Amino acid sequence: MGKHIVLEGTDGSGKSTQFRLLTQRLTEAGLDFQRLVFPQYKEESSALIRMYLNGDFGSHPEDVNAYAASAFYAVDRYASYQRVWKDYYRQGGLVLSDRYTTSNAVHQGSKVPPEERPAFFRWLTEFEFDRLGLPAPDLVLYLDVPTELTEAMLRQRETDTNTHADIHEKDLPYLRLCRETGRQAAEAYGWKVISCAEKGRMRPIPEIHEEIYRLVTQCLGES
Repeated sequence: MGKHIVLEGTDGSGKSTQFRLLTQRLTEAGLDFQRLVFPQYKEESSALIRMYLNGDFGSHPEDVNAYAASAFYAVDRYASYQRVWKDYYRQGGLVLSDRYTTSNAVHQGSKVPPEERPAFFRWLTEFEFDRLGLPAPDLVLYLDVPTELTEAMLRQRETDTNTHADIHEKDLPYLRLCRETGRQAAEAYGWKVISCAEKGRMRPIPEIHEEIYRLVTQCLGES
C-alpha cells in the first residue's frame, strides 16, 4: 500500500490555504502524488451532502443525526476511492487529502454528548475502514484554531468570495462544539495537532506551513 496523509481542521481554519502550499511544495520537490479534496461537490456522490448543507433536511446541523450525516459523507468518499485512487494507492502511491473520514469525527461527533463520543469514534472506524474498506490514513494533521478567530476568517471569506455560509459555517455554537470535538478526536485517534494561533492571533501562514511540511517529510521518511 501507499501513503495517505490528511489535512483536517474546522471550518475557517486556513486548511485550504495550507493544503495548497503543501501540494505546491511537494510538486516543486519532484514528488508524485494524488490530490484529493472532500467533499466532491461536483460529483453525483455528494448529492445528499449538498442537500444537507443547503438545509433541505433542516436548518440546523443537529436536525440530521450524527450517524445519518456521517453516511452521506462516507458514501462520497467510497465513490472517490473506488473510481479515482484505489489502484494508485494500492500500487504504492502517495495520496494527499483535504479532509477525509476525519471530518465525520469532527463535525458529526460534535452532535454526540462528550461521554458518548468515544463510542461514536469507534463506530466511525468500523463503518468507514472495516465495513466500507476505506484505507486508514498514515498521518492526520489537525489545524486547531480558537472559534472566535475561525468565525472572523469565515466572515472574511464570504466577503472576499461573495458566497454564503452553509448551515455548519453560520452556526457559532456548533463551530465551538466542533473545536472541542476535534481536540477530543485528535487525542483518541493520535492525530498531530497544529496550533494555528498564539496570544489570540493567527500565526503567520509560512510558519504554520513549515511545521506541516516537517511532519509530512517525517512521515514520508518512515519505512
